[in-house]
Amino acid sequence: MPVKSGSRSNGAKDASVAGVDLKLEVVVIPVSNVDRAKEFYAKLGWRLDADVSSVPGSRLIQFTPPGSGCSIQFGANLFGATVPTAAPGSLQGLYLIVSDIAIARAGLIALGVNASEVFHCATGYACRFPGNDGRVAGPQPQPGSYGSFVSFSDPDGNGWLLQEVTARLPGRVDPVATSFASASDLASVLRRAAAAHGQHEKRIGHADPNWPDWYAEYIVRGQAGQELPQ
Repeated sequence: MPVKSGSRSNGAKDASVAGVDLKLEVVVIPVSNVDRAKEFYAKLGWRLDADVSSVPGSRLIQFTPPGSGCSIQFGANLFGATVPTAAPGSLQGLYLIVSDIAIARAGLIALGVNASEVFHCATGYACRFPGNDGRVAGPQPQPGSYGSFVSFSDPDGNGWLLQEVTARLPGRVDPVATSFASASDLASVLRRAAAAHGQHEKRIGHADPNWPDWYAEYIVRGQAGQELPQ
């Protein structure tokens, strides 16, 4: 049966949308001083991937945060003079996901970054962004993911947020694939598993000889957003 012009079969739609990975790779950061921005992001310990000039008067710099699959780019005349660009400092709410927000914040402070105290929102999550009230000092009161934040800005005022995620919501991670972006992320989840397993042994009243299996189940379920073993 012929397909009318402008329409697609279900198979074509599945192949073009669901069947192809769409991986966010780069976010462009608007800055006013390229060298100052380069110095700031280098100070954070981010990997410098590129500092190139393909045509006279242009410059492109790319950095990648540790353990991240997405990079940032900034520079001069990136898109040509005829293409409007965002005002320096106008980009807000750039997320950096961390497994231990207290350690991550301490690292920023040690580097001289003016990072906020750890905070959570009194209600909802709007307090994450500038101009919204409702920030409450300290991490979220109930143990869990997604609710604890730290904010900081680059020299132009582009706003970054650390968000602590220790277990993903269901559907956010393929349950058959368990991986970690860095040794520090794996160490963090092992520490959480050790603490939870200690409570497990208290409940059963004896040492658990099958602790490797229990740890493995805890780690896989936690990353897939599934209910954790007790």
